[in-house]
Amino acid sequence: MRAALYDSYGPPEVLYEGRVPVPVRKPGEVLVRVHAASVNGGELYGRAGKVRLVTGRRFPQRTGLDFAGEVAEVDASVTGLRAGDRVWGILGRSSFGSAAEYVSVRPRQIAYAPGNVTLTEAASLPAGGTTSLTALRDKAGLRAGERLLVRGASGGVGSVAVQLGKALGVHVTGLASAKNSDFVRELGADEVLDHRTTPLAELDRYDVIMDTVGTEHRLLRTRLAPGGRLVSIAFNIGHPVRSIGCLLGSAVHGRQRVRFFSGNPKHDLFAELTAYVERGDLRPVVDTVHPLAGIAAAHRALEAGGVRGKHVLRLV
Repeated sequence: MRAALYDSYGPPEVLYEGRVPVPVRKPGEVLVRVHAASVNGGELYGRAGKVRLVTGRRFPQRTGLDFAGEVAEVDASVTGLRAGDRVWGILGRSSFGSAAEYVSVRPRQIAYAPGNVTLTEAASLPAGGTTSLTALRDKAGLRAGERLLVRGASGGVGSVAVQLGKALGVHVTGLASAKNSDFVRELGADEVLDHRTTPLAELDRYDVIMDTVGTEHRLLRTRLAPGGRLVSIAFNIGHPVRSIGCLLGSAVHGRQRVRFFSGNPKHDLFAELTAYVERGDLRPVVDTVHPLAGIAAAHRALEAGGVRGKHVLRLV
């Protein structure tokens, strides 16, 4: 089958479309024919070799985390799924390889995809959607009537967080580039600030700050209202000690805590996300659709910044 591969760590140009065997479905698993997969920030770190202690030195390596497609084969022990069902999901924490024609997964890693969007559109949501829902509702405990700041509001995760914030009944402020301000407002933000001209130290105070960038956590913590919560989905790879120090210090001192987390969503969370989409509370945002052979261009575009939603790879 076709798959996105790379034979060494490096820039986007190391990526190419190659061929690997179709995965062998293990007992209890479901073989999914992938229609589309999105490109996520963690994959950029993996390809560049910034987390090689996790990804190792065996090549070729694969890329791709989330996917949308249709069931190709179902193990006899699996109930509730059959060939042809439209599904979406995520391979699992630190597991790459969804940028390929087939994946084999446990039923808990998938759910029925929304019926009101295409599978290409749906592929833009599993990672960003489950991350945002976990961050805002479960980790930050966001409550109706509170004030939310989303840093990186136009990106793959931020664009979902803005929509979910409105669905949860809060006042949403987006921090994004000036050229994306109208776009973020269209997503439902009540206010949009230009991240280039608005110093973080001069921000208002918020009940919850969701950070998708991974820097300046100490400064962001000062912009929390009493009892406020800062939840970060990004880690400062360049200064890991600083990020860890901020987390530990916040856990010890006061109520304004900084919360990091690494998502590993399961079936129920995907099913909730499907319901949000089918109710119209959440819509997919696709910046650009690329063929699998354009995997390097997709990584390059995401690294360049200024993205609106997700870059998606279409395989079918």
